[in-house]
Amino acid sequence: MVTGTNSGKTLCYNLPALHAWSSEPIVKALYLFPTKALAQDQLGKLESLAQTGLRIATYDGDTPLAKRAVARKNADFFLTNPDMLHVGILPQHELWTKTLRALRFIVLDEIHTYRGIFGSHVGNVIRRLLRLCEWHGARPQIIACSATIGNPGELFFALTGRNGEVISMDSAPRGLRTVVLLRPPSEVQPPTANHQTPTISPNRLAAELIVAFALHNIRSLTFCRARVSVELLLKAARRLMRDANLDERLVESYRAGYTAKDRRSIERALFDGKLMAMIATNAMELGVDVGVLDAVILNGYPGTISSFWQQSGRAGRGKRQGLSLLIAHDDPLEAFFTRKPELLLDARIESLVANPANPHILAQQLRCAAYERGLSLAELPQFGVAAAEVAESLDGGGELEFRAGRFFYPSHDPPAPKVNIRGMNDGNVLLRVGPEELGTMGRWRAMRAAHDQAVYLHRGESYVVEHLDLARSQAELRMQDTDYYTRSVVQSVIEPTVELARAPWGKFEAVFEGLQVTSIVAGFRRISMDGERVLDEQALDLPPESFESIGLRLDLPMDLSAASEESCVAAVHGLEHALMAVAPLLAGCEKTDLGSAWYMTFSATLAPAVIFFDAVPGGIGLSEKLFSRLDEWASASLELLESCPCEEGCPACLMSSGCEIGNQLLNKHGAIDLIRMLATE
Repeated sequence: MVTGTNSGKTLCYNLPALHAWSSEPIVKALYLFPTKALAQDQLGKLESLAQTGLRIATYDGDTPLAKRAVARKNADFFLTNPDMLHVGILPQHELWTKTLRALRFIVLDEIHTYRGIFGSHVGNVIRRLLRLCEWHGARPQIIACSATIGNPGELFFALTGRNGEVISMDSAPRGLRTVVLLRPPSEVQPPTANHQTPTISPNRLAAELIVAFALHNIRSLTFCRARVSVELLLKAARRLMRDANLDERLVESYRAGYTAKDRRSIERALFDGKLMAMIATNAMELGVDVGVLDAVILNGYPGTISSFWQQSGRAGRGKRQGLSLLIAHDDPLEAFFTRKPELLLDARIESLVANPANPHILAQQLRCAAYERGLSLAELPQFGVAAAEVAESLDGGGELEFRAGRFFYPSHDPPAPKVNIRGMNDGNVLLRVGPEELGTMGRWRAMRAAHDQAVYLHRGESYVVEHLDLARSQAELRMQDTDYYTRSVVQSVIEPTVELARAPWGKFEAVFEGLQVTSIVAGFRRISMDGERVLDEQALDLPPESFESIGLRLDLPMDLSAASEESCVAAVHGLEHALMAVAPLLAGCEKTDLGSAWYMTFSATLAPAVIFFDAVPGGIGLSEKLFSRLDEWASASLELLESCPCEEGCPACLMSSGCEIGNQLLNKHGAIDLIRMLATE
């Protein structure tokens, strides 16, 4: 089902499952939700519909161990998430024999979240589940739902290996929705020669809106892209709430990394209507019922057109009017939207990418499947055409053993706990304040956000990291009030491995190839709490992380220009920024899914080059999309730069907050000249 918010998708899977159970009480159903908050919310809805005698249980990482055995034995309907299915159910499937034999329905809610590396893993986890169901003689029906997605049939097949019937007709009532794109004040009122227009940071503006809504008894939900933004905004909003003589506890935050106890407390306050405002990452983007909600604030573009409409749709559900405000950050793509609103409001919903056949992901998942039950040659095609080759490679490396016609995992310890299905397989780092556990984060994330001297923000409080111990997977923090936060500086070195294709791109040439990417957190910057000033920059000594991926390289000629060498360098650097700014729009992904680099003397060609790559081990096809849309990519980049009235390049067109050298050596006119050469036939 691909229909709008509040269109009744929940009934579309609850009613058939309840009807089947009422006719045959042995029937089991497994509901998969991408977040625990959504599972908790849907539990209440299902219980309100259920007949007497139906036993429903949430089964996830927050379920106490003592209750899990009771749930496995007694429940009819299970509400869980792909993570728990992967690590806590399938490896112990012998305990779930009764359920697997009677499993009639599998529900995949909010499938637009299953994209990129997460979706690629989930596609294999579902195949592992279906394989075990088939072994027990069951073939459950799969019902998937999403409000916003451009290629539902294609994504459904990627996730399940089955061809589904797409239902997209939507006659649900719709209230008037007002969408406002807010430009930074410096763009609305350009400074004159004698007067510098004061700027208001996006967080400050969002905090003022939150408090203004609360003063008028309007409940709001604010979305932030990053965890640190959630915490910065919570601090600012609570401070303004106190200044307005309002109870600061009326505003709360919600994001990944909180303890189970904190999450349940926040969810209860939300569901009970005790909050006037919630500040969250996309964990609240999904179908969690937050009650009457009239205003949504998007503190920055959420990363995809799909997420933009998904988040905007949380306000004014049903026939109620709703207000959605997007606060554009100092980011070229976000500023581009404010200059060209049609690029956002009239754009087609992206076709989402999930690639279960990614060899790195497939290798991890085949080990998990072989542990659960020996993999026969006849079963391997279920995991894609490359599965047999990957399995043979694992056998050759001693990670699988082939005997009696099957591939077996050569250990009694399950491999699933070592496989992180939401990101790079790097394990978790525990964050501690003395004996207290504050939360967790992945190893690579910890190297970027919990390194020595980093500021970690948590529920309105500031903590400074005293020491990150990667060997023990632990970071020691202390509470300390700071007037700044930190942002890491990541540098990448790219080496080509194999050429896959090449094509002319205007006067130049584009190469689609395999790459070896080595990234290192080289340092960090202290930034004022209002986000307006970089206070200083410090170096770090952390180990590099390497992975293989796929990418696109733009080869430039040795003699770019008759101008000075510095102008050539700044033009190439500007070209990389401009292309990278609009690349997510063309690839249908979030900015963090792609990486880029530029060289004046690339090792493979001894000439200038600009490189873009999938920031996922093995790649998921994003660079391939860009390679197929070279002309559109050049046109969008050119329009980005030419539509901005600045002369030298600014945060609204060329500058990037993630630039390794702090946006030094950028030449807007030189970048425009190079892009025009890309567009020349």
